[in-house]
Amino acid sequence: MKIINARLRHKSELHTLTIENGVFTDIQEQGERLPAGDGQLDAQGKLLCAPFVEPHIHLDAALTAGEPNWNQSGTLFEGIERWSERKPMLTEQDVRQRVNQTVELLIQNGVQHIRTHVDITDPSLVGLRTLCAMRDELKEQVDIQVVAFPQEGMLSYPRGLALLEEALKIGADVIGGIPHFEYTREMGETSMKKVIELAIQYDRLVDVHCDEIDDPNSRFLEVLAAEALAHGIGPRVTASHTTAMGSYDNAYCSKLFRLLKRSGINFISCPTESLHLQGRFDSYPKRRGLTRVKELNEAGINVCLAQDSICDPWYSLGNGKLLRTLDFGLHICHMMGYRDFSHSLDLITDNGAKTLKMEERYGIAVGKPGNFILLDGTDDYSVLRNQGEVLMSVRHGRTLMQRTPSHVVMSTEAQNSLCEDAA
Repeated sequence: MKIINARLRHKSELHTLTIENGVFTDIQEQGERLPAGDGQLDAQGKLLCAPFVEPHIHLDAALTAGEPNWNQSGTLFEGIERWSERKPMLTEQDVRQRVNQTVELLIQNGVQHIRTHVDITDPSLVGLRTLCAMRDELKEQVDIQVVAFPQEGMLSYPRGLALLEEALKIGADVIGGIPHFEYTREMGETSMKKVIELAIQYDRLVDVHCDEIDDPNSRFLEVLAAEALAHGIGPRVTASHTTAMGSYDNAYCSKLFRLLKRSGINFISCPTESLHLQGRFDSYPKRRGLTRVKELNEAGINVCLAQDSICDPWYSLGNGKLLRTLDFGLHICHMMGYRDFSHSLDLITDNGAKTLKMEERYGIAVGKPGNFILLDGTDDYSVLRNQGEVLMSVRHGRTLMQRTPSHVVMSTEAQNSLCEDAA
């Protein structure tokens, strides 16, 4: 595959790229726009970008909102209750059907790399077994990392720890946790130490739902980071949500950030879902309910954005569009300066790849896998501002999807009226 007239991120010149045997073999600047030849893909000056990374989503629960009951309060904890009602209805066929629909939606919107949390507080482990099987079956279309996630608590749920270890033996790639949902603070702290212990024992990555609450006294993040630092595995560890950080006082955060930076752990924020779930116990003023994305980013700590849910008991909307998530995140986090805009795609591309520990096989460079998406825009800012469509997704040099841009035709009457007003 040869691609001509492509724009690359943070480059002013057009480029020609060649993919052979599924790998980028040549990337060259162009002096001027080239005419398309046979067998060439003309990017027409559009932005060619590394594929989007969805680093935090719950595929096992996708498309189950309202089954059997809706989350009426909009809280995290009622969402867990509604999901516990849905779990007994899970079957392999049910999980497969919904996961296939959701993965197809993600691929249509430029995602080629996914980390999915799968609830293992279910004695049957049907969701975990099914996702591990589908991970291997879908590898030509998308990379999937499976997190063994104890939704109802590693230590608070009956046999929770045993189920977690069973999930790791079945083949889960990542170890999860939820310390703020454990019955006591002591149990939450113990669960964080156990997560790191298991990560070392089984040689797995870690991704914890950490301090997903407005309580400023929920401080399990410091335990997770300290344990990761002590054992030297910080880059393999991720703290998701950490919404309590939005309620921490600045003096404590100043101390905390020193630990976070030294530990090297990663962060994931889910803007739309956190904005929806948090602040539910406030009257006014209401908290935004997000972690300190801007401050983490400015401190040089790796942070990325994710959707979290698509039509499930926690969040009944969601459409697979990470550009929508990015738009929300920048607004909510006050990241609205031009520098923020010009590097905004990092939050759903490179930073996510770093979180998933796949930097060596990610990006637009000679020797890297021939994976890319073509976006309807010329740079990060134009794509963000116009919510540019994903026009094409290519994996190992093979086209996964292609979209024809929408075309609007104004009526002659409207055009004439606008011309008269302008005059």
